[in-house]
Amino acid sequence: MIFVKHTPNHAGVAIYGDCLDFEELYDALHDVVGKENQYTAYQGVRMRVLGFCYELRHALMGNREFEFVDNGMDESRMKELAMITPKKNIYVGTHVLWPEILFIIMCLSDFTLLRQKKIKYPEWDANTAAVHKFQAAVVECLKQVVTEVSHKRILKMISHDYTWFYGYTIQYIDILNGRFLAMNKEKRLKSVPTIAKRIAEIGNEYRTVREEVLEEALKYNCPADEIQYDWDYPENIQW
Repeated sequence: MIFVKHTPNHAGVAIYGDCLDFEELYDALHDVVGKENQYTAYQGVRMRVLGFCYELRHALMGNREFEFVDNGMDESRMKELAMITPKKNIYVGTHVLWPEILFIIMCLSDFTLLRQKKIKYPEWDANTAAVHKFQAAVVECLKQVVTEVSHKRILKMISHDYTWFYGYTIQYIDILNGRFLAMNKEKRLKSVPTIAKRIAEIGNEYRTVREEVLEEALKYNCPADEIQYDWDYPENIQW
């Protein structure tokens, strides 16, 4: 089972699961976001989800985090079953910044809605269910970070019956990630609801960033998704 917990310095979340959990989520995300150019207005958003898949794959390869988790086996249970087994299972894991993970679970709602139009029985689709399960794990973690009122508001942002991340200017998420990392841990905690609102709503700041990106894309004659801000993520984040 995938489980999500907030990190000590509130920079983001730690996502853990066993290898089967991560394999299931990795495959489900790849399937739900579709093939390249399948959703032409979602190319940048799709690549953002695939960036998260990249982290899942590296976690499976043992290049990220791991944690030992009790599996329910103790001396009495082993005696009862007449076998000797480990008392803990190993879970692999990875870290994701709060703005990034909020964006991912929001845009995944778009992809699942798009998918429902293409499959015959969406209510029985295993990959859609795996995505919803992952979204639910992140939402459950949010309960420990935000107030009840903020939690309900964020749920409304994630739960919608229409698509609205098409053509999204993904560079805005990098700006939010950088600004969030520059905060101290207390301010990060308080700003999570604000970050969610800024991702979900088309505000003035987002419009400004979008205009700048489109101007640069026109200048260099390239897709807007390929424009990058001159800012690098720190190599060692104090999670």
